[in-house]
Amino acid sequence: MTQTAPDNALSRIAAGDAPVLETLLEMNLDAAERSGLDTDTYLAVRLAALVAMDASPVSYLITLGAAADTGLTVEKAQAILVAIAPVVGSARVTSAAGAILRGVLGAAALAEQGVPEQRTS
Repeated sequence: MTQTAPDNALSRIAAGDAPVLETLLEMNLDAAERSGLDTDTYLAVRLAALVAMDASPVSYLITLGAAADTGLTVEKAQAILVAIAPVVGSARVTSAAGAILRGVLGAAALAEQGVPEQRTS
């Protein structure tokens, strides 16, 4: 197995060569349907789980990106954070807020750079 230079690896991912990301996407494609939950509840549970795990910014970006397509409002997402704060603690909720912000800002920066669309085959 050969090691890839970071710049080369990032270029390959930007061009759509991302087997790990593709696998993660495939794992999640029908998870909502399999859960039997309505869309809002499903996304609320996922958001709460991400906070409890102290997830990375990209994890929030993926979940909140899906939530934006379903109409989950910022106010409802904030209400979820308020509801789980007594269970997970203020440090986790604060960390989540920062990760969400970094994820959104990172996505905006990538969009401004004109990252190529992901390959479809």
